[in-house]
Amino acid sequence: MTMSLQEISDRMEIQDLLVAYTYALDSRDWEAFEQVFTPDAFIDYSVMGGSKGDVKTTLEFLRSTMPMFPSYQHMVATSQVTIDGDTARAKTICHNPMVMGEGDDADLMFCGLWYVDQLVRTPEGWRIKERVEEKSYVRILPGKKS
Repeated sequence: MTMSLQEISDRMEIQDLLVAYTYALDSRDWEAFEQVFTPDAFIDYSVMGGSKGDVKTTLEFLRSTMPMFPSYQHMVATSQVTIDGDTARAKTICHNPMVMGEGDDADLMFCGLWYVDQLVRTPEGWRIKERVEEKSYVRILPGKKS
C-alpha cells in the first residue's frame, strides 16, 4: 500500500492530536484539552462510568472527578486510522493506570479501553468531532495495607 504525502501528513497530524489529548488530560490543561475537539464535539465516557455530552459537560465531569486520583497516565498506542478526504475514523488503544488514595496504602486501578473517534480537518488542523470509549477491562490492585 503506497500512501500519498498528504495521507502521510494527515496520519502524523492525527497521531499528534491523539497524543495532545493525553498530555492535556494528564496535566489537567483544560484549555489545551478543549482545543483537541471541535466546538460541537460529542464525547461519551459512559461505558467507563463517565459523562456523555458536549465538551463543556465533559470538562465539568473531568474537573470534578480527576482530583480524586493523585496520579494517572493515559497511554495510547496502535491507532487504526481511515482517512476519507477531510474526515477520518480512528480506533486507538488506551491503557490508563490511576492511583486511588495516598502512600503505600493507595490502590492502583488499571483501565483498558479503546477510543473510537470521528475526526474532521478544520482550518486549525485535525480535531475530534466524536469520541466514544469502548471498555476492555478494569482491574483494581490493592495497595499494601498495614
